[in-house]
Amino acid sequence: MSAKAGPEPVEHPALHKLLSAVFYAGSSFLITVVNKTVLTSFRFPSYMCVGIGQMITTLLVLYAAKTSKAIQFQDFDRSILLKIFPLPLLYVGNHITGLASTKKLSLPMFTVLRKFTILMTMILEVYILKKTFPKRLVYSVVTIVLGAMVAASSDLAFDVEGYTFILLNDAFTAASSVYTKKKLGIEGLGKYGVLFYNALLIIIPTLLASAITGDLHKAVTFEDWVKATFIFCFFMSCFMGFVLMYSIVLCSYYNSALTTTVVGAIKNVAVAYIGIFVGGDYLFSWTNFLGLSICMSGGLAYSYLTFHTKPSRSNTEEVQELKIHITEDSTGSTK
Repeated sequence: MSAKAGPEPVEHPALHKLLSAVFYAGSSFLITVVNKTVLTSFRFPSYMCVGIGQMITTLLVLYAAKTSKAIQFQDFDRSILLKIFPLPLLYVGNHITGLASTKKLSLPMFTVLRKFTILMTMILEVYILKKTFPKRLVYSVVTIVLGAMVAASSDLAFDVEGYTFILLNDAFTAASSVYTKKKLGIEGLGKYGVLFYNALLIIIPTLLASAITGDLHKAVTFEDWVKATFIFCFFMSCFMGFVLMYSIVLCSYYNSALTTTVVGAIKNVAVAYIGIFVGGDYLFSWTNFLGLSICMSGGLAYSYLTFHTKPSRSNTEEVQELKIHITEDSTGSTK
């Protein structure tokens, strides 16, 4: 049977959509640079502890804001667990694999392989949110993935562990985006509740994991804690972790999960090309550069179609003819 779109979402003001998207793009760009500085330039040994610092910052900021009545969200009770599941698991997976891949890969390759998040998000929206997509958007996604594959095929700094982490990060990011969109409408949670209880429910398991694996000990005994520049960068990473998570939730609230992913692709255009000249860990090859260019061209085309192609309500029948319907046979396989 055909996968049909769900109920029409609430239409938010265009300015709110645009500003939340720009906010997310800027936050995502800044935290990538800051995390890269902490984990690569300073060689901080524990990406897991960077994530813990970001979770603690999120809890402190939101708790202080709730106590001062600046924001509101539901107090903790047993219903919270059911309301928010499985977001905490997706959140920690996204956090840890994202930091690990940032440490293992160069900035350009990191941003190229992140493009697979778009394809994964589309697939999840089809099966979870029951959406369909215009053919032109699908073609642009194929272009993005093709460019990513071309670029990755000539990566002179190939790292199996890094590639594994980044693909896992793509899957966690896509699932987190789709489920965040679903959870934002639940009564009592809202934007701030989703952020707060995500961090609250996963911080203790993450602390235990870091202690068992020895990451916590490596972080505590790190020699650069005496350097003011490292301390500044580390706390900037913690603060930007909170800002990034808030910007993702805000963008998902005003836009669709797929649009949030597209915004990440727009940000990656700047990061990838800047990373060629800044950072010192990019090994140039023409095949890699060609793949980057194909990937970014597809990203720009996809972004243009997403933000500018708005089918009118009066032309619904014409639009439906342009959409791809995911058909399932009786065994549940797609064709």
